[in-house]
Amino acid sequence: MAKQFASAGDMTEKKVSFTEIGRDLWAFTAEGDPNTGVIIGDDSVMIVDAQATPRLANKVIEKVRSVTDKPIKYVVLTHYHAVRVLGASAYGASETIMSDKARAMVAERGQEDWDSEFARFPRLFQGHESIPGLTWPSLTFSRSATLFLGKRRVDLRFLGRAHTAGDIVALVPDANVMFTGDIVEYHSACYCGDGHFKDWPATLAAIKGFGLDAIAPGRGDALVGEKMVNAALDNTADFVTSTYRPIARIAQGGGSLKEAWDACRAVCDPKFADYAIYEHCLPFNVARAYDEALGIDTPRIWTAERDKEMWERLQG
Repeated sequence: MAKQFASAGDMTEKKVSFTEIGRDLWAFTAEGDPNTGVIIGDDSVMIVDAQATPRLANKVIEKVRSVTDKPIKYVVLTHYHAVRVLGASAYGASETIMSDKARAMVAERGQEDWDSEFARFPRLFQGHESIPGLTWPSLTFSRSATLFLGKRRVDLRFLGRAHTAGDIVALVPDANVMFTGDIVEYHSACYCGDGHFKDWPATLAAIKGFGLDAIAPGRGDALVGEKMVNAALDNTADFVTSTYRPIARIAQGGGSLKEAWDACRAVCDPKFADYAIYEHCLPFNVARAYDEALGIDTPRIWTAERDKEMWERLQG
């Protein structure tokens, strides 16, 4: 390889923030690293996205214990990616929940995703030796599910394909707050390597339709207030469309992957180059957009070997 992936050399520890975004609702964020949501009910706690390892999950647990001693009953996983799910065992939850589609993706590509992500982004797998294996849900659902933490209601919804085919959100109606996973990002690049570019904007529009007071996004700062929420939704949509359109033009015109990469950079670098994990995401985003533009609806499985082959084509 001409050079390593941008993320492979990113070993700088990020500053953690723990922000209350509604009554007893918290966002664990870390300067563009994967976020985790915390929903505190009358009798128990729900975690939304688990971190990549039990060691990293314990950092979340420390923050949870600074605000409540209620037991952690549920871990909700917004999608199947390793950096979101492999720390789930640390929480000791009674139930681990995904969409049906996300579970199917664990079965289809979970190990390959783990191996691929570990090689790309080693810092996010601190304490990886403590991961007990793939994370499997104990409960799944197709379109929607409602859970109660005492009297506090949490609605889990599949609103459409976006970051993956199985993304879900968690809505807390009494606070008008949503936890979106990587469907929404804030000043952090969207990872689109397993995404659905044509569907993603409509899913964002569905979220916007709730008129939310706050969002805990997948990466970046917590979004509090209608103005900040809508700006992040619009910006995420702009990132997705700005990535896809120049690549689709090249792919559908018979151009090469490298030509698509150059076209994408010409449009996206001026707007997004300073975003967290931009360089990390870019090669995977280009490869997936190129495939989708040529009619490949289901994202091809990333493996450590495919990562290297794709990167060599782009560097060549």
